[in-house]
Amino acid sequence: MPTQENQNIDVGFTLDEFAALLDKYDYHFSPGDIVAGTVFSLEPRGALIDIGAKTSAYIPIQEMSINRIENPDEVLQSNETREFFILSDENEDGQLTLSIRRIEYMRAWERVRQLQAEDATVRSNVFATNRGGALVRIEGLRGFIPGSHISTRKPKEDLVAEELPLKFLEVDEDRNRLVLSHRRALVERKMNRLEVGEVVIGSVRGIKPYGAFIDIGGVSGLLHISEISHDHIDTPNSIFGVNDEVKVMIIDLDAERGRISLSTKQLEPEPGDMLKDPNIVYDKAEEMAEKYREQMRLQQEGLPLPADEPAAASEPVEEEAPASTEAEIAEVAEVAETSEGEVAEVPEEMAEVAEVAETSEGEAPEPVEA
Repeated sequence: MPTQENQNIDVGFTLDEFAALLDKYDYHFSPGDIVAGTVFSLEPRGALIDIGAKTSAYIPIQEMSINRIENPDEVLQSNETREFFILSDENEDGQLTLSIRRIEYMRAWERVRQLQAEDATVRSNVFATNRGGALVRIEGLRGFIPGSHISTRKPKEDLVAEELPLKFLEVDEDRNRLVLSHRRALVERKMNRLEVGEVVIGSVRGIKPYGAFIDIGGVSGLLHISEISHDHIDTPNSIFGVNDEVKVMIIDLDAERGRISLSTKQLEPEPGDMLKDPNIVYDKAEEMAEKYREQMRLQQEGLPLPADEPAAASEPVEEEAPASTEAEIAEVAEVAETSEGEVAEVPEEMAEVAEVAETSEGEAPEPVEA
């Protein structure tokens, strides 16, 4: 039996003040917030999550993972506590919508930006191809390899399920563009085994007005028209034919751009020998290359060259590729995630642009064996 004295105890605040205090310390959730939540109910196409709000929050199955899943229990377990992204404001029932996928996307983009900054080589299986190139997944994100950057003679459709080494060409979260290169990864690996001044045997794989593309053991190097001979030539076709075996010297290795510059001009015993008889040049290639390397050493040490020796070439000539090629390929390459993480279709009229195995990059050679 309560006494009159107990009934009149002063608790220090009124019921209205107590309600105001509860409102003051109530959590206010906003879209974009990342909060901790506990799974308390799994449903066929989603789950109810306790995040401390007045009403349980809901996460639909399509927001549970960056990858496609069939059942919520592939990702979530009852009573599990983890982070969730608040996707939308409360609905008419006061319920918030949550996402795990958005957190995974943010962290995946952060990771690929870090990998790009480190100039890392990554490996991924091709999961689909189209007329423009091939599609892969990197850290759960969908990436595109333009046809010009696939270094194999296999039909693209035969690449599905094949694992490829890749380098990053473009990482742009704002534009949803993740573009990669198989060719650059192979060139870099090959470059680690090559040296400037080295003589290599190759095969002519493509001829353009500005030079010839030489396959040197699995990667393509450019023998620019100005590096064929000391004498003027009108066109590389006057010297070479496709599939000709040639001896060339490496004069530049550009790992960042994935390019190898070659020369026969520096191997000529006498100016114009490539026009008169290339075999004279090939027979003396190692001897002339040794002279070239000695000239390079003297130049690097700031020592004078012998009076009868021309200076070694120090700056490779830029490839005179059609100016529109890169812009067109960039247009084709825009096939990263849409708002739902799906890969956008490449328009057919643009897809052919990416199939440039015989444009400025030359015919893509076979991949280098490990």
